[in-house]
Amino acid sequence: MNNQTVLVTGGTGFVGIHTILQLLQQGYTVKTTLRSLSKKESIVNALKDGGLTDLQRLHFIEADLLADAGWDEAVQDCDYVLHVASPFPLVQPQDENELIIPARDGSLRVLKAARNAGVKRVVLTSSFAAIGYSNRVKRHIFTEEDWTDENAPLQPYIKSKTIAEKAAWDFIKNEGGALELAIINPVGIFGPIIGDIYPASFEGVVKAIINGTVTESPAFTFGVADVRDVADIHIKAMLHPEAKGQRFLATAEGAVSFYDVAQLIKKERPEKAAKINDMKPTAKEFYIEMSNRKAREILDWHPKSKEEAILASVDSRVNE
Repeated sequence: MNNQTVLVTGGTGFVGIHTILQLLQQGYTVKTTLRSLSKKESIVNALKDGGLTDLQRLHFIEADLLADAGWDEAVQDCDYVLHVASPFPLVQPQDENELIIPARDGSLRVLKAARNAGVKRVVLTSSFAAIGYSNRVKRHIFTEEDWTDENAPLQPYIKSKTIAEKAAWDFIKNEGGALELAIINPVGIFGPIIGDIYPASFEGVVKAIINGTVTESPAFTFGVADVRDVADIHIKAMLHPEAKGQRFLATAEGAVSFYDVAQLIKKERPEKAAKINDMKPTAKEFYIEMSNRKAREILDWHPKSKEEAILASVDSRVNE
């Protein structure tokens, strides 16, 4: 039995629930925060759907990223904190501060509480959004060395993730004390859905394509990561000595367009492709390039293919 305790913020989120599942399977005691304890049944049902029967080592704390209440209790007696919680809207708000404030202030609230409680390390979920939206050089291969310029014209979500991550690094540098920080920067997250906890990629990509509501492939592409691998890289970064002070780009090999996803479903799951629209391929000039070399070499992280991740989403909930 593992005698360490880990706090996972945002247990009702897609990455959060899979991270909790893996931690419990590995024997950790897990705390998770919810904005309202009325939502804990959703987590319990999802974990049971994921195959867990013993939930005695799971504890719930009510805490909101916009308020101080509950955070001292949440981090008490924790060895590690995985700060996964952050808003991801399907529709961008008119006021960017609706995303920036909870992302930035919430991260700082968690970091301060963790530092004060003597937590060893926080692993914070950032995003490729904080890496890949400023460099426009053709054929550039994005790595952890790249940063999005938060002063450039950006969608609110992209700006919020960039500002929040930079604020976290500044806090560690100036006020962190002995607290360690590692950052995970995932791309588009797909994979198996458990319970009623869905990723934005399901509604916005998989379901939209299968239902035929997407009529053409937009002029952009995106990286893909399986949620099981994203949970795994959080745990690896939590434990590995060399992850201290590092950020890790979490992506499978290659990028995809909506057209690619549609073609994959037609080929591999033809029984689910009846409503898929014919689309023109996305021009190759829009295909981004990214490297997961750092995560592979330091953390020994070996992600599933983008195809496997997407099909796992397709197989989870195609009729909803």
